[in-house]
Amino acid sequence: MKSARLVRAAVTAVLAAALLTACSSDGNGNDGVPRGWIRQQYTESGADWVVPGKSPVSVADAVHGHRPALDRASGESMEFLRYGDDMVTVSPYQSGSRIEIEDYRGGYHRHSRHLTYWPSPDSDSFRGGGPGEGK
Repeated sequence: MKSARLVRAAVTAVLAAALLTACSSDGNGNDGVPRGWIRQQYTESGADWVVPGKSPVSVADAVHGHRPALDRASGESMEFLRYGDDMVTVSPYQSGSRIEIEDYRGGYHRHSRHLTYWPSPDSDSFRGGGPGEGK
């Protein structure tokens, strides 16, 4: 009797973990940042990725071509891609580019002068696209 309950509890825990992993917003879904693809394609440098010899426009084109962003903007030689509650910033770095992935709210506030037509994450109408979207 106790072993049957233990087995059921273990199976429930494994299923719950699998469900949470599948539903998490880590960017591997169809509308999130293609983090896994970026990791495979580009050289990691701490929390960012470095792309030697390619301009921010060409790198942003490649990322957007792999998984289309919800929106795109440019400014000061940088490219910005919006993916729900995350954003990708591609900026000039040495003779190539640097890719940064960050939370939409932080990225928006950091680069808002270039994102004039993107929705403010502080507005009542903003829907980030993460868990609970459309509430």
